[in-house]
Amino acid sequence: MTDKTNNVISINGTDYDTDSFNNEQKYVIAQIKDLQARFEVEKFKLDQTQVALHSFTNALMKSLEETKEEVEVEKVAS
Repeated sequence: MTDKTNNVISINGTDYDTDSFNNEQKYVIAQIKDLQARFEVEKFKLDQTQVALHSFTNALMKSLEETKEEVEVEKVAS
């Protein structure tokens, strides 16, 4: 026996059996599923990019602070 719940989707609170969809509707559902999957992949990449950007920004700020401190020490020593 086949589990029919795999073929049911809910849209705006209404359940639809996708087996009853016409070819165009099935195509649109396939597009939506593919776009949802792509969105998750892109979000994953964006999260990685944001963390990397934050890390490099912090590294630059730390380096600039260290350089500033070195210049101040040199001025005192002079």
